[in-house]
Amino acid sequence: MFNMKLFISSILSLCFILPSLALAQEQNLEGPKQGHTNQNKFRQLYNEFSTPNDYRTASGAPGPKYYQQRADYVMDIKIDDETQRLYGEETITYTNNSPDALAYLWVQLDQNIRKKDSPALLKNSQSLEQVSQLSTFANNHLGDPFDGGFNIEKVTDAQGNPLPYIINQTMMRIDLPTPLQSGGQVVFSIKWWYNINNHVVNRARSGYEYFPADDNRAYVIAQFFPRMCMYDDVEGWQNYQFWGNGEFALPFGDYEVNLTVPANFIVDATGELTNRKEVFSKLMMNRYKLAKKTYDKPVMIVTQEEAEANEKTTTTKTKTWKFSAKNVRDYGFTASKKYIWDMMAVKVGDRDVMAVSLYP
Repeated sequence: MFNMKLFISSILSLCFILPSLALAQEQNLEGPKQGHTNQNKFRQLYNEFSTPNDYRTASGAPGPKYYQQRADYVMDIKIDDETQRLYGEETITYTNNSPDALAYLWVQLDQNIRKKDSPALLKNSQSLEQVSQLSTFANNHLGDPFDGGFNIEKVTDAQGNPLPYIINQTMMRIDLPTPLQSGGQVVFSIKWWYNINNHVVNRARSGYEYFPADDNRAYVIAQFFPRMCMYDDVEGWQNYQFWGNGEFALPFGDYEVNLTVPANFIVDATGELTNRKEVFSKLMMNRYKLAKKTYDKPVMIVTQEEAEANEKTTTTKTKTWKFSAKNVRDYGFTASKKYIWDMMAVKVGDRDVMAVSLYP
């Protein structure tokens, strides 16, 4: 049976709803009001980009006054395989290419996410698994947290005078005695050490893997040194905390790195090995020379048989491997006495580069 009252009520409701929808759509198309954010999925992106200026054009390309800061490093690094510790000392030459005077510097301390009191342990903690091996459960949830943060021993200027600094979790601010002017350079040094983590147990991107069958370790080391934060025209200092699940931009620079390890270790790192004749045996040098001329297959620098024999050796002596890297943004290295090593030459444009593999 036709219900006239219900019909009239529906018509009146539509009369109120349709104008409201039209008004809402019109307001949505108008864009954001003052103090509000435009959430329209079809909005133009003008508000998302920085205003074009002398540093960056409207296309996002570098402008006529675009700049990049520079950080050059000279580092002495030592791996103590007995204690699984890394000791380091670095001298940083920081060049201020920005138009700003800098009263202080910010330095990244990524390893501080592994301090036993780091908030990252709570932020990145995992829920209990329904099924878990006993060893995994014990490592994740029982016992004292691993203490792998930086231990900063000193921060000094070029004359060896102490520089005041403040550590805020994974960031360190170094106060300069006088502001670093545009175009100027400052030289300072940092000395530190930290306990290297077992990256298999701790599920990390850097650390060592332990091989209990022969009581050896393979070290794959990154984020191991205090690194300069980025300073640019968009954000100034990028000094966000590092929680372990992100990456940061870094200034480019040259690295001169001396890596001291047990004498029976094989080492490779960012850059070019500059004292190859000092750390290679004659047989390894001959194989390397052959690899530089071989483009179709890898040449073994250290064979499996040699690696298996080497991993059984012990020594108290050390050897220093020296590397040089030009105009790179970061640094990493690997070291172990278990490594098999092969190389071959690869033609890249008009240059020959070496393709290298190391594996236990």
